[in-house]
Amino acid sequence: MSCCESCKPKPKILAVILDLDGTLLDTESTTKGVLEEFLAKYGKQIDREREDKKRLGATQKESAAGVVKDYVLPLTPDQYTKEITPMYREQWQKAKPLPGANRLIKHLHKHGVPFALASNSLREYIDAKISHHRGWKEYFSVILGSDQVKEGKPSPYLFEEAAKRMGVDAAHCLVIEDSLVGVRAANAAKMKVVAVPPHTEAGCSSLADSVLHSLLEFQPELWGLPPFEDWIDNALPIEPIHVSISVNGSAAEVAEDGTSALPDQVFGLYFGWAKVDMNKSFKVVVSIGWDHYSCTAKRKICTYVIDGNNDHLSDQQIQLLLVGYIRELNGKDVTSLSVEMLEEYKCIAGASLDLPVFVHHSSSCL
Repeated sequence: MSCCESCKPKPKILAVILDLDGTLLDTESTTKGVLEEFLAKYGKQIDREREDKKRLGATQKESAAGVVKDYVLPLTPDQYTKEITPMYREQWQKAKPLPGANRLIKHLHKHGVPFALASNSLREYIDAKISHHRGWKEYFSVILGSDQVKEGKPSPYLFEEAAKRMGVDAAHCLVIEDSLVGVRAANAAKMKVVAVPPHTEAGCSSLADSVLHSLLEFQPELWGLPPFEDWIDNALPIEPIHVSISVNGSAAEVAEDGTSALPDQVFGLYFGWAKVDMNKSFKVVVSIGWDHYSCTAKRKICTYVIDGNNDHLSDQQIQLLLVGYIRELNGKDVTSLSVEMLEEYKCIAGASLDLPVFVHHSSSCL
């Protein structure tokens, strides 16, 4: 009797191939206003609903042709690209790594695991985007743009070429992607694929071998790769996340000026400090997820004061500084945490925030 598919051992992963935009780098948030500003020059108004529905991962040529056609611009796609690219370049330098991106890159490099960057962006644009991030260009074994192969994603050529240049068979490569286009390309290349999609790319779920909300959830050992060794007891130090929220009870909404600082991949159970005014700050546990029980998916943020009650935060505008991560959330956790679980997480967070690795961040909040 043959073994069922789920019982078959996974092939040993010898190399990793990473996408850039939306997987490692939050270019989406920093460039969100560029198209609107550009269209205004031609007396056009952006159709936000249409733009939000567009699939991620398109090549530069596909994207340019689509915009020119959708907004009936008096330009060729090449003219449009030439005019708008300087506006994008100015914003790319502000793009921040997504949660867990630097951690993963440094981990793979430290352990000598070959890893490539394969993006549907042009190679010139890739270089511009990563030039502001220390070590990225030097750490990657291979860097490829869509202009360096016959055809970009969802065709398999980018991933196949990356594997070829690393000298690793496709069956032993793991792709990490955020878009349906990228996941399909990995499938076509016959590679294993982990999807870390925004909530708008739910179609990835059925085609990927594994789906995560954030790179912080990635467990290399499940793929035969060296495990992370940076957890301190049950807490993980992270690059600080700043966000402004309005609190109503324990629930919160992201403030207008904080939206761009909170990409979809900020998801899970975090801890840090909540600053109410110039003189008051509190240690907090914060759950961040998406509430899919309403008609439209909404960001769900719950704050819990560690030493005291939430009356200190209720009905106020507060600044969150998140410096640690505890775990991922499941669907039920997004809307509520049990009293027992919450107390356990408060203990973990409270003890961690007294440790030097976490407490040194407090100077920017207190």
